[in-house]
Amino acid sequence: MERRTFFVDVLLPLHLPDTYTYRVPYDYNDFIKVGQRVVVQFGSKRLYSAIVRRVHENVPSYTTKYVLSILDLEPIVTERQLLFWEWMASYYMCYPGDIMAVAIPSAFRLSSESYIVVHPDFAGEYNDLSEDEIKVLDVLSRKERLEISEVVEITGYQKIMPLIKTMIEKHIILMDEELHQRYTPRCSIWLTLNEKYKDEAELKQLFDTLEKKSVNHKQMLALMHFMQLSGFGTKDVKKKELTDNKDLSASAIETLIKKEVLVQMQREESRLEEYESTIDVGSITLNGEQQQAFDTIEASQKAVNLLFGVTSSGKTEVYIRLIDQMLKDGKQVLMLLPEIALTAQVINRLRKYFGGAVGVYHSRFSTQERAEVWLRTMDKSESGYKLLLGARSALFLPFHNLGLVIVDEEHDSSYKQNDPAPRYNGRDCAIYLAHTWCAKTVLGSATPSVESYFNAQSGKYGYAELQHRFGGIEMPEVLCVDMKDAQRKREVQMNFSKFLLDHIHEALQRKEQVILFQNRRGFSLRLECDVCHWIPQCKHCDVSLVYHKASNSLRCHYCGYSIPVPQECPACHSTTLKMKGFGTERIEDDLAILVPEARIARMDLDSTSQKKRYVEILNDFDDHKIDILVGTQMVTKGLDFDNVSVVGILSADNLISFPDFRAYERSFQQMTQVSGRAGRRGKQGKVIIQTYQPYHQAIRDAMENNYISMYNSQIVERRVFKYPPYYKLIVITIKHLKEDVTNDVAALYAVRLREQFAERVMGPEYPSVARIRNQYLKRIMVRFAVGEAINEGKRIMLRIADEILKDKAFARVQIVFDVDPQ
Repeated sequence: MERRTFFVDVLLPLHLPDTYTYRVPYDYNDFIKVGQRVVVQFGSKRLYSAIVRRVHENVPSYTTKYVLSILDLEPIVTERQLLFWEWMASYYMCYPGDIMAVAIPSAFRLSSESYIVVHPDFAGEYNDLSEDEIKVLDVLSRKERLEISEVVEITGYQKIMPLIKTMIEKHIILMDEELHQRYTPRCSIWLTLNEKYKDEAELKQLFDTLEKKSVNHKQMLALMHFMQLSGFGTKDVKKKELTDNKDLSASAIETLIKKEVLVQMQREESRLEEYESTIDVGSITLNGEQQQAFDTIEASQKAVNLLFGVTSSGKTEVYIRLIDQMLKDGKQVLMLLPEIALTAQVINRLRKYFGGAVGVYHSRFSTQERAEVWLRTMDKSESGYKLLLGARSALFLPFHNLGLVIVDEEHDSSYKQNDPAPRYNGRDCAIYLAHTWCAKTVLGSATPSVESYFNAQSGKYGYAELQHRFGGIEMPEVLCVDMKDAQRKREVQMNFSKFLLDHIHEALQRKEQVILFQNRRGFSLRLECDVCHWIPQCKHCDVSLVYHKASNSLRCHYCGYSIPVPQECPACHSTTLKMKGFGTERIEDDLAILVPEARIARMDLDSTSQKKRYVEILNDFDDHKIDILVGTQMVTKGLDFDNVSVVGILSADNLISFPDFRAYERSFQQMTQVSGRAGRRGKQGKVIIQTYQPYHQAIRDAMENNYISMYNSQIVERRVFKYPPYYKLIVITIKHLKEDVTNDVAALYAVRLREQFAERVMGPEYPSVARIRNQYLKRIMVRFAVGEAINEGKRIMLRIADEILKDKAFARVQIVFDVDPQ
């Protein structure tokens, strides 16, 4: 048989523009496949797990390194996934390695210095070994394993990998598998009764034998307990159930195993909690509006459909019916949620209907748990997941038969990843992913993004709506407090108007609950000297430090830098330092004084940093153990509580007064969403908005729940000022440690871009925060009308950037592209 030489192009989880080619050892020819992980050397010492992108016989014009090992029997990444990654890299102007780095669970990645160990089959024959090989083995005889850097020291060679490769081929050493395979299945020990003793006569004789000798008393107790747990030998028992029993002797259990009365076996088990369905989907009765929306989506010929339903209108029931239809057809379903931590209610609800078919994937799982969800998504058997719920990272799961994608709260900015690359929008990628499977996409929201609603109105998307709350519940009454007028009348206490406080007291007297929304965490937004107006600044970023009372420190929300609270102003030595502005921590503190009888909890990034802390807070609120829940935008998403009668928005002006063309849209969405938490079960709730701009159109629209008014005003502005959905935006950020270098590169790049794109180019300008983590920033915006050749434009931008960065003076400059910025 002809000996064939194969090469593989592999994808590394690094910010690199290309795949890299390695030679396949002849022994691996029959096993290498696209989508497998392989270990390769990249650089002089580093080893990485790479994904095989292509297997071929094209001999490169240079000497290639060898693949060191194959980590998988079968591919863990599909061809369709690899094509999806390549589309993302092209669209979002990054590299496939950037996509791989976020797509693959960290348990499947290897990116640290490796170790070598003695091969278990090495017979100890030193006769045919070189002097260097003997040196390495001599040290390995005294140490369990060696780092690559230690081998360099032992031999004195900087290029050590040829020696290691030779020793691997001779079966002298192995790469440490523990390093490669960070994912290992969880196993447990089970016990079963020996087949011999399942015969009644044999079992009776065994007990008689144990009973005759007093030394066997402990063994008899252990065996009797096992028989009770196993249903008299009809089922297996986990060994831990016996060993954890303090009344039983561990040595007696081991003796029964040695005597082969009990047979010990090892089984793989899931790290993930298993659920059973408890409710039949057929029990769901849709109202007329829901049924019409369901029928419209089912019959739609459009690939993408927008479900526009007011808060508490029953969108989830429509989703459940759509999911059930797909699962009956043998398809998989992906449902994206904006923040998985805050949608536990949706997950628990879906598990009641679909039980063990539901898999949840998000960053708060351990690395091992995420790897298991990945493998069970690939699994085509009954134990595989059919319905996957997750945040934007769930897009990367290895589906094998995707039939439906649902994006809940599609307007939410959490679907956009801003840093690091890839800077992708989960909603838009979900639409493309569904397209690759010829699957249908459903976008759901009570406040759709302007772009999605525009696409629905222009006929690009299908459209269904739910205009009324389920069960005939009224929309909440929205009231506005003019804080200027309240302050003039001296009706403000600690950032709370008398009007809001009165409603809080009334709700508590009726044993009802309250949600208060403030889109700023921390205690105070800044500390300020009352004499010279000095404000403490972050030494790494151009922002003021935020006071956090819990740690009694001033902290930067961009880089994490913190300092103790100064006792005096370092500029003028005045001790009159005052807190300005307020965050969620301050609100929680003030409420303890204003409403001392209330049980108060806070939900923001600081209070939910511990794993599952967010679940504890939500469960306590649901169980009425908390009277007032204070939070940032976390409290606006996916919460459904039956006893909330009052929602307070403490500072609507923070939402409106933001330098962004989406500020009006976002402020309307957040106010409407948090308003929707009030009065969801059987009674009308109240929403109270505190503002210094009571006649601002965004506030008036939110008060009237008038999405169409907001949309009509915004769509006109966007057409006039050339913003989405009429134009595509690409924001280019130039970063460097020196301000003058940043300015030089930004100016040069802008000139080169204007030569190609003329008036489409805006900037360069400093962003609102011009320095982050000691890097100075400048931004350039490029606009393309929808329908223009944007792909060619992207290629030109990347080419110009590469040409500029070839200048040694600009070698350390970073040029970052953000396509469709949010």
